[in-house]
Amino acid sequence: MLTLSGISKKFSQTPVLEAIDLAVTPGSRTAIVGPSGSGKTTLLRILAGFEAPDTGKITLQGRTLFDKQTVVPAHERGIGFVPQEGALFPHMKVGDNIAYGLKGPKDENRRRVAELMELVSLDARLAAHWPHEISGGQQQRVALARALAQKPALMLLDEPFSALDTGLRAATRKATAELLAQAGVASILVTHDQQEALSFASQIAVIRQGRFTQVGSPAEVYSRPVDEQTALFLGDALIFTAQVSHGVARCALGEIPVANPSISGERRIMLRPEQLIITATTASQAQATVTGVDFSGHLSTLTLMATGWASPLEIKTVSQPWLQPGATVGVAVQGQACVLSH
Repeated sequence: MLTLSGISKKFSQTPVLEAIDLAVTPGSRTAIVGPSGSGKTTLLRILAGFEAPDTGKITLQGRTLFDKQTVVPAHERGIGFVPQEGALFPHMKVGDNIAYGLKGPKDENRRRVAELMELVSLDARLAAHWPHEISGGQQQRVALARALAQKPALMLLDEPFSALDTGLRAATRKATAELLAQAGVASILVTHDQQEALSFASQIAVIRQGRFTQVGSPAEVYSRPVDEQTALFLGDALIFTAQVSHGVARCALGEIPVANPSISGERRIMLRPEQLIITATTASQAQATVTGVDFSGHLSTLTLMATGWASPLEIKTVSQPWLQPGATVGVAVQGQACVLSH
């Protein structure tokens, strides 16, 4: 549905985006995730038509939006945009914000606003409220309804949940994903929050220094990151140097199977914390020392350290009386290790 080919952009001779390629399928949810300054917001602005790339081609539903000969302006692209914090018009009531840009008769627009408010689970009575009279989560739903009013083929979301508190953020994110799926609208979310990206998207594009380092499903990029920086950005990870041969990595945790049996030699491998099982028995397993315990009832977060580990690792496990600082525990591994690229 959406295709980006060779998109590059410089500001004052400083490269911001380099050779970006991306494909977005109809109805899918893509998250572009990366650290601040990696180029993700610039890419979103290019898609929206607020910035023009220096090179490359953008097509949406078979229509060229940008190439050497073509530049379709933002208001003609059929793309919705929800900015950070909603950016509602403060001098317009909620209903008027949603209706902004609708071209039909007043009665038809009023019906359309009511439909959209129902779609985004907003009480119809809120249409008469001012933006400052409703909550942050409700403001984001109004912004989403306003963008959906234009019946876009693609929705762009620029860190729209970052101003919300933790609980509201998760609920609003889930509701937004469900609404976009219900409306059949493909979406691209830009965020620096890896957990947000993993929970929202059906496709994740990891961007670093203006380039995509990896594009794939959330499960793929999380469990099989291409390199160490990507692995650490997407969540807690334990990374070792290992000798790899015949499908087995030999490291400080013992022998661990790897996915690709053709890989050999000294390599860096990665395990996620949930692959480690903590036991009281240490006879036939790798050992670690508990250096800290964060007790929170049923679950505790253990900080573990062992010889050969570059840094401590935090692992959530069921609380046990014997899991105290200074205790020696066994560490077993389930699943395969990911072999990282050089």
